[in-house]
Amino acid sequence: MSVTLLPAVQQLSLLRRRKISALELAEEHIRQIERLNPKLNALVEFDAERVRAEAGTAKRGPLAGLPVTVKSSIEAKDYHCEIGSVLNRGHVAHADAESVARLRAAGATVLGTTNCPELLMAYETDNALYDRTCNPWDMERTAGGSSGGEAAAIAAGLSAGGLGSDSGGSVRVPAHFCGIAALKPTPGRVPGRGHRPPGVGPFAFLGAVGPMARKIADVALLFRTLCAQDGLDPESTPVAFREVAIKDAKQIPIGWFEDDGLTPVTAESQRAVRDAAQSLERQGFRVQRFRPTVLEEARRLWWIFFVQCGEIFYRDLIRGREEQLSPVFRGFLEIAREEKPLTAESLLRAWAESDLVRHRMLAEMQNFPMLLCPSCAIPAFRHGEREWMVEGQVVHYLDAMRYTQWFNLCAAPAAVVPVGRSVEGLPIGVQVAGRPFEDELVLAVAEAIDREFGYQPPPICR
Repeated sequence: MSVTLLPAVQQLSLLRRRKISALELAEEHIRQIERLNPKLNALVEFDAERVRAEAGTAKRGPLAGLPVTVKSSIEAKDYHCEIGSVLNRGHVAHADAESVARLRAAGATVLGTTNCPELLMAYETDNALYDRTCNPWDMERTAGGSSGGEAAAIAAGLSAGGLGSDSGGSVRVPAHFCGIAALKPTPGRVPGRGHRPPGVGPFAFLGAVGPMARKIADVALLFRTLCAQDGLDPESTPVAFREVAIKDAKQIPIGWFEDDGLTPVTAESQRAVRDAAQSLERQGFRVQRFRPTVLEEARRLWWIFFVQCGEIFYRDLIRGREEQLSPVFRGFLEIAREEKPLTAESLLRAWAESDLVRHRMLAEMQNFPMLLCPSCAIPAFRHGEREWMVEGQVVHYLDAMRYTQWFNLCAAPAAVVPVGRSVEGLPIGVQVAGRPFEDELVLAVAEAIDREFGYQPPPICR
């Protein structure tokens, strides 16, 4: 196996034992990028000489020499940060986002930036500025969105890990589609300063910058590196990383469910959840069937904040320039504009109701602090598809993704780990979610699943 496909923790072990130098490891990734990125279109800005110069400098820290990538909505100094939109063409970051600065301070080498859908408002990475990103498991299918370029790059060994962002499943759906691992942290635990657009208003609790990698152990390492309060971020929390012993994690009841009773998931996705639950039970975890009752209310409120408020936030930017928008973003606008316009009163009521729904969710999770469920109703879909037949029922685009959206509304940590395969051989991830600020417990349970299942190299790498 190519060194670029090894878990990040193994790459770091090779570096520490001087089996490979940081420059040599960077060269291996450069070759992988030059070989596969023309097919995948995962990285949108990459300069081999810049990477060599950065890798050749002396590095210290827990990530010393590790090659990483950054979603192109997170500012990396001197890289373009255009959020996949011609409306932002030419915007260059003059400083690192706080999350990128922490990776560099820990010794990581930034390889480049990765593709995303225009203005992040889609589950398919495609835009008029850089075109679409393909899935390394099937070039006719999407890598997901909005962190689709990041997921494709990591899955294909173009990067050891990196940063995405998630307001409605945007690290978890691409991880599920591409067969890697990811964490949407509790908002505020990973600094969001330097993300474009900024996580303000409802997006302050919907969204989070999150680590992505091939293995949960790698995700946990990145999270540990990133997790500390940012004194300039009003949403940042003073909660340091806390170790969770596996014996303690096994005492926490885990509730699992195969679907939400409204939107069906594929039979293979149901099987993946059952397989993960059975694996945890064999390992000594306390596992029981349980499905919260507030999921649909959480999803309805998520829709108001993400879809309707998202459209409002972009109005000034796109006014008079709609002819320049990509078809993917126009599709988002069509969905948003079908809704009854928000008023000050309806928005205030939704904001207050979201607090009540989060309270009810926490009350239900007193008995089951951890949840195990599907990541999505379907595996990776073909470019441009917007509805599917699942278990005899038509499932529409945003409905298929609802399995991640609940946890954004609830400001809860949630991880995805690869477990199964679809009938077409596509990866299927399962989702592990917990209560706010219990990210480390989520990672501990996800890592127990990952040890039995986990990442496999996609066909493009073989």
